[in-house]
Amino acid sequence: MPLLSFDQLSRQLPAPWQSSLVGQVGPARIKVLRMDQQPYQEETHDFNEGLLVTQGCLRLGIAGATVEVLPGQMYLVPAGQAHSVLPGSHGTLVIIDVQPAP
Repeated sequence: MPLLSFDQLSRQLPAPWQSSLVGQVGPARIKVLRMDQQPYQEETHDFNEGLLVTQGCLRLGIAGATVEVLPGQMYLVPAGQAHSVLPGSHGTLVIIDVQPAP
């Protein structure tokens, strides 16, 4: 499917915080998920991650600070940076990442 509506795709997902792979450009994976006001535990990846909000607001916890990502904004999380999702995050989140080969 070449034309993607991220907001529509996120509403069709069976549960919040379960991402669904919707496409790939070269090695970059494009995933969509629905946020539901609930927090998500801190995590760290060994790859860079782009967090693009298309609707709603993503509230990130980064190094003790709160970062709000609004529609049309993307937060670039560098590899090794611990980050968590804070309560109140809602809407549609698009995740772009390239996981290293095994």
